[in-house]
Amino acid sequence: MSTLGDISPETELYIGLMSGTSADGIDAALLAIDTSQCRLLAHYSLAFNPRLRRDIHALCGGSGTDEIEHAGAMDSQLGELFAEAANTLLTQCQLAPHRISAIGSHGQTIRHRPPGGNPQPFSWQIGDPNIIAARTGITTVADFRRRDIAEGGQGAPLVPAFHTAVFAHPQRNRAIVNIGGISNISWLAAGEHTLGFDTGPGNNLMDGWILRHRGLAYDANGEWAASAAANPELLAQLLTHPYLKLPIPKSTGREDFHLNWLDAQLEPFKALEPAQVQATLAQFTAETIAQHITQCPKADAGGELYLCGGGAHNTLLQQSLASRLPQFRVNNTAALGIDPDWVEAAAFAWLAQRRLKGLPGNLPSATGARRAVPLGAVYPG
Repeated sequence: MSTLGDISPETELYIGLMSGTSADGIDAALLAIDTSQCRLLAHYSLAFNPRLRRDIHALCGGSGTDEIEHAGAMDSQLGELFAEAANTLLTQCQLAPHRISAIGSHGQTIRHRPPGGNPQPFSWQIGDPNIIAARTGITTVADFRRRDIAEGGQGAPLVPAFHTAVFAHPQRNRAIVNIGGISNISWLAAGEHTLGFDTGPGNNLMDGWILRHRGLAYDANGEWAASAAANPELLAQLLTHPYLKLPIPKSTGREDFHLNWLDAQLEPFKALEPAQVQATLAQFTAETIAQHITQCPKADAGGELYLCGGGAHNTLLQQSLASRLPQFRVNNTAALGIDPDWVEAAAFAWLAQRRLKGLPGNLPSATGARRAVPLGAVYPG
């Protein structure tokens, strides 16, 4: 990581804020962006307490009452927390707000209904950017996904444009695999247009299952899953999910892969031990990622696979992907200069810079939009 002492006064600084499908907290990343490169300078993570995480998951599930009231209140509450994360990062870096060109805030997704089966597609992220701008005094860019949907796109994934800018290699095929709550890939094949799409579940099913059975937020290093054998019949059943057969570009979320769906799939498998289910869920994540990568052009030639997101620390997932994709060298994005925990937050700092410059932030080859356009609304500080 670069030090702040070697940053010239002319270098533009941006903060990216991200809370993903897992809804476990806010990642804040400080980026230096100039004409030649993006550098991650510093980062900070603000964890959500268990009650807030449960409330977010409940709102995402849509099973409660008076959802508008809850969404409005949580929009304000999360706006305050996103602002707190940005201000804490500034304090740690001893930076004044005026030194930051803009904050790019992804917000917290509470519903994602992309085109294809949804007559009125939409994607809704909360975490009021008005509050972020007011509390930090920094221009804030937010609401990135809806413009892409207005252009006929999925509204996701949006990180492939950033991955292309910072990770692509002119002679090497590279797959950037983000394993958050949901997994998505950016396929950066030499000489080809970037492809990007959600492959299906990442950590969300495993996280939900271990929380239910062991009271833990996640399966560290995949150790619980590694303690048992996956069940081939259950894995085959999970792989019948209709999303997995959809053509790309495509996107998904907690709306498609959640514990209620899993419980329905487990009806014929009640004799399985919880650890066996966890092992199968880990293989489900690895298999869906591998199957989608092999469908990409030039994938048979192999290349390099770089992991980011929380799943980059899951040793079992790493090993499972390496065994399924022997033609790829598996590593994480630290080898390319950005720690895997901060790639997504960095992407939204980059997208904020693109918005202020009037430059496109989406890739039609990844989202299916009719054209590339600047993304996000601007809220002056």
